[in-house]
Amino acid sequence: MLQTIALALIFLALMVAPRPTSAQMPRLPPAIAQGPGGNVPVTSGDDIQKVQAQAANLQRQAEIRRDTEKMYQLTSELRDYLEKTGQGVMSMDAIKKAEQIEKLAHGVKSKMKQPF
Repeated sequence: MLQTIALALIFLALMVAPRPTSAQMPRLPPAIAQGPGGNVPVTSGDDIQKVQAQAANLQRQAEIRRDTEKMYQLTSELRDYLEKTGQGVMSMDAIKKAEQIEKLAHGVKSKMKQPF
């Protein structure tokens, strides 16, 4: 339980860290053709793979941000609960929140380890 809370606090520290602005976010190359009738010229296979990799990276970053914000919310709720109750008293709701935090933390960690 303490390990879960410590892990959640680490991710809370990451949550507080400044986020990149839209100017700092990677820009995607120009759009590629959407099909045979597309009005945008088709680019090479390397360009398509690069665009797909960048899009996947942006989606991964959005998922990390979403999960981290959810962890922050759950951690705040759990902290408030623990402050209100005394030591030694744990409800099933508090335990479930701790498990959710742990699951989200592991998910964020694995997403952060994925290659770009």
